[in-house]
Amino acid sequence: MSEPSQTLETTTVAPRICEPDELARLVPDGATIAITGTGGGVLEPDAVFAALEERFLAEATPHDLTLVHALGVGDRDRRGTCAFAHAGMVRRVIGGHWTWSPQMARLAADEAIEAYVLPGGVISLLLREIGARRPGLITATGLGTFVDPRQTGGRANSRAKDTLVELVEFDGQEFLRYRPLRVDVGIVRGTAIDPNGNITLAGEAAQLDAFAVAQAAKASGGIVLAQVQRKLDTPLNPRDVHLPRFLLDAVTVVPGQQQTYLGAHDPALCGDAPAPPFEPAPPASPVRRLIARRAAAQVRRGDVMNLGFGISSEVADVLAEQGRLGEVTICIEQGHTGGVPLSGDMFGVCAGPEITLPSTTQFDLFGGGLLDATYLGMAEVDATGSVNVSRIGGGIIGPGGFIDISQSARRVVFCGQFTAKGTRLQVADGALRIEREGSVGKFVQAVDEVTFSGPQALARGQDVLYVTERAVFRLTTAGVELTEIAPGVSVERDVLPHMGFTPIVRAPRLMDPPLFTAVTAGAR
Repeated sequence: MSEPSQTLETTTVAPRICEPDELARLVPDGATIAITGTGGGVLEPDAVFAALEERFLAEATPHDLTLVHALGVGDRDRRGTCAFAHAGMVRRVIGGHWTWSPQMARLAADEAIEAYVLPGGVISLLLREIGARRPGLITATGLGTFVDPRQTGGRANSRAKDTLVELVEFDGQEFLRYRPLRVDVGIVRGTAIDPNGNITLAGEAAQLDAFAVAQAAKASGGIVLAQVQRKLDTPLNPRDVHLPRFLLDAVTVVPGQQQTYLGAHDPALCGDAPAPPFEPAPPASPVRRLIARRAAAQVRRGDVMNLGFGISSEVADVLAEQGRLGEVTICIEQGHTGGVPLSGDMFGVCAGPEITLPSTTQFDLFGGGLLDATYLGMAEVDATGSVNVSRIGGGIIGPGGFIDISQSARRVVFCGQFTAKGTRLQVADGALRIEREGSVGKFVQAVDEVTFSGPQALARGQDVLYVTERAVFRLTTAGVELTEIAPGVSVERDVLPHMGFTPIVRAPRLMDPPLFTAVTAGAR
């Protein structure tokens, strides 16, 4: 790792106010940069990223950077980590989620960079541990998955050679130790800076791991660069300070800073206005809504639960349709509890949240057993009950918070279609009709990459269900068991021939026919 910049000494007085291009010049070649942010432009220091990109394209510096980010940051086009996705600008990337920057994923696929993938919560918590100068993060998160050193250890391409994760044992129990690294530069964002140099995130759509990023850089002897939307004339209330001045070295003020990619400031997204009434989105398709409705049947009154991206996010719409949303508490890894979760590219944002915590705190709560249940997507399921969502078709996706969440919830419900690519289904008359079978089976003999370990789940005593439109499966000590079949579907014709393994088939019951009628009535 490189030595931190010598052009700016760290200080305990108010940070210096600079233009974005001045901040970019404080980043030396070879630096390890930790950033905060998540999809949809949330807490993204976009002006600093743009200045760094502009400087590299004009002067070929800073180059050979190591980029560390817990969650996906960008818009799949030009923003977020896309600004760093130039050959020579980065040498190594340690990321929790990669899909928001296809350019960076291509650099990894082309072996132009060293690519590492770790759980999103692990990266955030590791930054916190670095900030306290502790010997890395010791946790069970990741055991039995691809980040376990007995599998890939998080190495995502052949250029990635270093050992970032070690297997350790305490009192006869296995853990993973994620090794600390030196952070030369932390890049964070806030809403406003007061005359004392303290920053508040009160107008932001999430707090994420901004404090941990700054803490890690400072403890490493590095520098912290921040972006805010405005200056304040009076000091902040001490309870509103999220980034204290002693963690900051230089700050740029960007009056045009947007709260999210949605543009205009929305007071509901930062908790300054109540959530609007939750209005269920119309079903994207009857099949997706059918799966979500069957998954929602697993929800219990009083559950503290988490929802993932895609079909699983529609469980909230189903609960709202059924008048049950007020019976549960929904928590998401970006730090929010309650409120109205946004979907699509704004997944991770809530309107009118009841509680907003740093994502590091939220991941700690998840690890401590907060979640009764989680509802997540699935790309592949294998004979051991293991699930892959992190590497599809050989391409890097990354787990985001999937591993941290799926290992800690007492009940796990995976949601997805039974086959993909060309599947044509019709939901009508209380039954399912398969008009054309998909060419890609999602139930395979062995997943390409283990993002969720079935054997580890059994050892933890988790209750695991796999919900599709035509069948429901449960993980048992004897294997994956087919427990329910859709009306109109034949086990021998429509299920078993399209699986890469043979599940346990005892006496599967019929999926509730009213689920199919309700979907037909609600389809658009």
